[in-house]
Amino acid sequence: MKEYLATLDDAAFGAASDVTPKFVSPSDPAAQWTGAMRGPAFFAYADNYLIDVKFGIIMDVEASRAIRQAEVGAAKTMIERTEERFGVKPERLAADTAYGSAANLNWLVNEKQIAPHIPVIDKSKREDGTFSREDFTFDKARDIYICPAGKVLRTTGTVSTDHAVRYIAPVPVCRACPLKPKCCPNMPARRVLRDVNEDARDVARTLAKTEAFEQSVPRPQARRDAVCPSQAHPQARSPPVARPARRHKTSSLCAAIAQNLRRLAKFVARPPPQAMACVA
Repeated sequence: MKEYLATLDDAAFGAASDVTPKFVSPSDPAAQWTGAMRGPAFFAYADNYLIDVKFGIIMDVEASRAIRQAEVGAAKTMIERTEERFGVKPERLAADTAYGSAANLNWLVNEKQIAPHIPVIDKSKREDGTFSREDFTFDKARDIYICPAGKVLRTTGTVSTDHAVRYIAPVPVCRACPLKPKCCPNMPARRVLRDVNEDARDVARTLAKTEAFEQSVPRPQARRDAVCPSQAHPQARSPPVARPARRHKTSSLCAAIAQNLRRLAKFVARPPPQAMACVA
């Protein structure tokens, strides 16, 4: 019972999200009800790997609940633990869009000084033909946005509950602007939202245009498949019997050790010497 309750308070498991799960396993509260395998749903964990893509070595592994918030937290744990134990910190981190939240990018860029080779989670793109935020130019020194017509959008600096600051153009200016039908046809004035961590998001967007990013992004999944093919998918099925989170962490660590030993054997193994011909 103590282990059951402790799991509910663990940041990687029960406390990873405030959202009440659809189903809760009576024997294993850490397991997440998921249909991620595109088949019948089942209770599962996520096995999260931190891999040196140059050599294909698993640097760390962390089990978590099979939801995005827990997996992002697991990545932070692995990065900090690897730096603490081995004195190794990555220069760049390649991951999929699930890790591209503003808060996580800010942690990587500003706190850890790690280049994020991660696609940015960005919902500012408009699909109705009107200007998107990327069509506006941000002047950091003046803390203003400049619209495609050259007009200024200012802000009070107030941070809203969505962790964003709003930049607004004057209503008379927008009303008289010939680009209004293309900018804000259904609003009196145009507003642009800027996340408090937008600077870190801009860094990730800039990196996404580089050749290094193109080389990095496709590799993590392929490298993970090559290093640990038996557990290439992050979802690890939870059996119908009780399997507490602590036991799953141990089994994930043992699997990672076995994969690294296999990798090491390939590095150090040498082909047997050629048999010498004998002359009678």
